[in-house]
Amino acid sequence: MTTDTAPAATTSAAPPATPPATPAGARAVAPAAANRPVAPGSSAGPAARATRRLLAAGAVAGPLYVGVSLAQALTRDGFDLTRHSWSLLANGDLGSVHIANLVITGVLTTCFAAGLRRVHRGWAPRLIAAYGLSLIAAGVFRADPALGFPPGTAPGPGEVTWHGLLHLASGGIGFLCLTAACLVTARRYRHAGRTGRAAYSAITGVLFLAAFAGIASGAGGAALNLAFTGAVLLVWAWLAGHALDLRRNT
Repeated sequence: MTTDTAPAATTSAAPPATPPATPAGARAVAPAAANRPVAPGSSAGPAARATRRLLAAGAVAGPLYVGVSLAQALTRDGFDLTRHSWSLLANGDLGSVHIANLVITGVLTTCFAAGLRRVHRGWAPRLIAAYGLSLIAAGVFRADPALGFPPGTAPGPGEVTWHGLLHLASGGIGFLCLTAACLVTARRYRHAGRTGRAAYSAITGVLFLAAFAGIASGAGGAALNLAFTGAVLLVWAWLAGHALDLRRNT
């Protein structure tokens, strides 16, 4: 008896998949690259550095404005710190220096506001941006000659022109915005538990507002003019300190 034996089924292992060819000149990307931590200089790095540069603009704005203004106030013929506001420096042969000083300082302050907006929301960035724009406007709309400056000007208040009025308006709006920014920042520092910074911000805002109110009243006088100059120095020191504090913590 013959038994036919069926041929045994043969199972063949499937050949390993061949990875797609890498085009000539292209680099293969390691699979672990997707899980690699972000390195400095990647998309997160430039954003942080840009923020720090914008904040640094706030630290530069004050020293620049104060330094250039005082240099002119102490060297230009006929200018008297006890009688004349810094705005009058925009007149005369070297008036373009003060105009450029106002505009550049305004641009730097506005850049600082942009950096501030990246790290803090709320009203402070808007108020400081408004102050920066007011500085630019104060440079564009020149103050009228008055009180004997520049030399050859009548000793009284002088004639008020349309650009002189716009200069006064932009300055007034800017000073009020800067005062409000001090007070808003004081509240933020207080909520963060930084009572020293909060007190410094609040005191700066109150003193600056008081000095501005005194000047705006038209009372004049050497003491009042010097007090306002001191308040200007104080508020610019506050802005620079605030910018440096934010930059250190960003």
